[in-house]
Amino acid sequence: MFARLMGLQSISPAALQERMRIGPVRLVDVNSPQSWRTARVPGAVNLDPAAYRADDLAADRDAFVVFYCSNFMCRKAPNAARRARGMGFGNVHVMSAGIRGWIDGGLPTESGE
Repeated sequence: MFARLMGLQSISPAALQERMRIGPVRLVDVNSPQSWRTARVPGAVNLDPAAYRADDLAADRDAFVVFYCSNFMCRKAPNAARRARGMGFGNVHVMSAGIRGWIDGGLPTESGE
């Protein structure tokens, strides 16, 4: 919801899972470290949405980057995605459903450090 209002591309959990099958995706979880350790999209890194550096995302500014937070009401992922666009990343998406939508969709998660 907030992603589209901010002019960002949104991706559903199912579409993200499909995209992960066909090529590399840089997944960025902007939830708390505790939440990230509990459940995350497989392969996601946990970054502070206001303090990450361009180097934390990808060397290639055209990389497929997806940000997500807790649920569709969370604004951290859209804000972090907009920040990435400002750094020159052009293929930035937001999984607006967040980790809650991923889990509710019955999709696999990782946990732990």
